[in-house]
Amino acid sequence: MTLLALAGGFWGCGGRGSADDEQRWVELRETMVRTQIAARGVRDPNVLAAMRTVPRHLFVPEDVRPQAYADHPLPIGDGQTISQPYIVGLMSELLAVKPGDSVLEIGTGSGYQAAVLAAMGCQVYTIEIREALARSAADRLAALGYTSVQVRAGDGYAGWPEAAPFAGIIVTAAPERIPQPLVDQLAPGGRLVIPVGSFYQQLKVLTKEAGGLSQRDVIPVRFVPMTGEIEKQP
Repeated sequence: MTLLALAGGFWGCGGRGSADDEQRWVELRETMVRTQIAARGVRDPNVLAAMRTVPRHLFVPEDVRPQAYADHPLPIGDGQTISQPYIVGLMSELLAVKPGDSVLEIGTGSGYQAAVLAAMGCQVYTIEIREALARSAADRLAALGYTSVQVRAGDGYAGWPEAAPFAGIIVTAAPERIPQPLVDQLAPGGRLVIPVGSFYQQLKVLTKEAGGLSQRDVIPVRFVPMTGEIEKQP
C-alpha cells in the first residue's frame, strides 16, 4: 500500500471563481441540505453543518460541476461515482461518531465523504484501491485544508490495522460479504456502515457490543462493487 502525502498544488477544479459564484454555491449547498438531507430525516446537527460547509462542487469533474448539488450520483472517472448527497448524509449519521473520533473509510473516490467526516471533527483514514483516484483525492483534500485526513492507495479489505481501533468504519463500495478484518478493527461500541450484496444491495449497520455484533438493515442501495482481495474470499 502507498501512503500519499497531503501536500502539493490543487489541480482539476478550475479555480475559486468570483464572490458571486461562491455565494451561489453556498446557496446551492443550503438548498441541498434542506431539501435532500434534512427533509428525509437526517437530524445530526454535526452532519448537517458539515454538508453545508464542504464544497461538493470541488470534488467532481468540471464537466458535471453544474450538477454537483443535484439529488443523484455523479461520475468521477475510472468507472467510479460520488454518492448522491442524501446517501452521504445518511451514512455519516449512521456512524454516530463525534469530534475527535477516528474513522476509517474504504473507497476514497474523489475525497468528498472523507471531507465531510473531517468537517465533523473526525480523524479520517481513507483507502482507495485506484491509485490515480487516491492521488488526486489526496491533492484535493490537502489544497482545501482537510489536514485531518490521511489517504492511502491500496486494497481496503485488510483495513488500516496500525491506526485501529476505529470508532466508525464506512465502506463506499459493496462487497458480497462483510470483510472480517474491518469488523476486527472496530472499537467497542463502534459502528460499521456498509452496503452489502451484488445486484441487490442493503445498507447495513453493524455495532460491536459487549455481547457480540449486532446488525440491522437500513435501506436498499446501489453502489459500485468492492474489488480486490474480497473477490478471492470464499
